[in-house]
Amino acid sequence: MPILTAIILAAFGGYIAGWYLDVIEGNFALLLFLASVVTGIYWLAERFHFLPQRQAAAARLQAETVSRREELQRMGIEKVDTDTREAQQKLLMQPWWLDWTAGLFPVIVTVFLLRSFLFEPFKIPSGSMIPTLQIGDLILVNKFHYGIRLPVANTKLTAGTPVQRGDVMVFRYPPKPSVDYIKRVVGIPGDEVAYLNKKLTINDQPVASEALPDYFDESVMRYFRHERESLPGKNHEIIIDSERPGFIAGADEFPFRDQCRYSVEGVVCKVPEGHYFMMGDNRDNSLDSRYWGFVPDKNIVGKAFFVWMNFGNFKRIGSFD
Repeated sequence: MPILTAIILAAFGGYIAGWYLDVIEGNFALLLFLASVVTGIYWLAERFHFLPQRQAAAARLQAETVSRREELQRMGIEKVDTDTREAQQKLLMQPWWLDWTAGLFPVIVTVFLLRSFLFEPFKIPSGSMIPTLQIGDLILVNKFHYGIRLPVANTKLTAGTPVQRGDVMVFRYPPKPSVDYIKRVVGIPGDEVAYLNKKLTINDQPVASEALPDYFDESVMRYFRHERESLPGKNHEIIIDSERPGFIAGADEFPFRDQCRYSVEGVVCKVPEGHYFMMGDNRDNSLDSRYWGFVPDKNIVGKAFFVWMNFGNFKRIGSFD
């Protein structure tokens, strides 16, 4: 068992190293699931096989000690060193290969269940959602808001709350599903979304916006045009780089690209069934649906709703729209 355990732990370590070095495309949900299964098997084996064996060995040692003491007393020997407590403790101790498997099971399975069905933490790595989210924000994502899904398979079990325009959503990046992205839902199935000359229109209705004082982005040390945009029932802030053209340069080939029309003014897209059109609040510094297409429902991770920490600015802690 020690050798087998060492091989299993080495396999996990190799997978993590390969993922870190970008040699393989990692899947954290799959890694946690496999770790839960493997440590769970060890935990069951420990509870129902290995631990009873060690307890039986300790009991035998105690029984032998008592028997020896009684025999020596019959022979008239009273003072005998028969303290076996240390030996019994050693017999009851978990070996290293159980300590690193069965011992970790409660922690791993708790993290797996919390992350899969309740809340998952994320760190904001880029400025694509400025001013709503800042680089370094540590956020929580509600995993059951849009319906409970099976981990790894991502199969939907419950309906949940329908996705709404204006929601800030974490999803698996369609061109590379192992990567998580965060953007704002702008178009839901059936919508026609137009972003022309940096003005957003949904179903031929211009989205209302209100001018705000220019926004200073500390990450690039520049001022930007600052607006409050009003999607149905959702008010949020956006920034726009007036020096950038409206033309969408470098759009990829993606599923349902024929539903989009590109021009020098921008793009117009009809959102297919079961898909969503996503945009960043930092409109000219966001790689989003304008470039790589629609997000299918199966790629949804959850709804982002709370900044729980930003080590550079504690004032960032709190909920957001």
